[in-house]
Amino acid sequence: MNKAELIDAMASNAGISKADAKKALDAFVGATSGALKKGDRVALVGFGSFSVSKRAARKGRNPQTGKEINIAAKKVVKFKPGAELSKKVG
Repeated sequence: MNKAELIDAMASNAGISKADAKKALDAFVGATSGALKKGDRVALVGFGSFSVSKRAARKGRNPQTGKEINIAAKKVVKFKPGAELSKKVG
């Protein structure tokens, strides 16, 4: 499902216009991104939680040459599904 399909599904399920569904989705993405950027955790009960984790610097290999390279440390976003979501999918 891409963004346009998600907007269509949100609009039909909530009985709102596609424009309002797009605004709601953009607001959700913006608020979630802002919270994660500050280092906060975003938890949606029954759906799951988004958090930021630090990945340490490490050594890797260039697959073409086999030469060892240094991979810098960085922050990554993690998603942990909630129990209800896991139950519905599995």
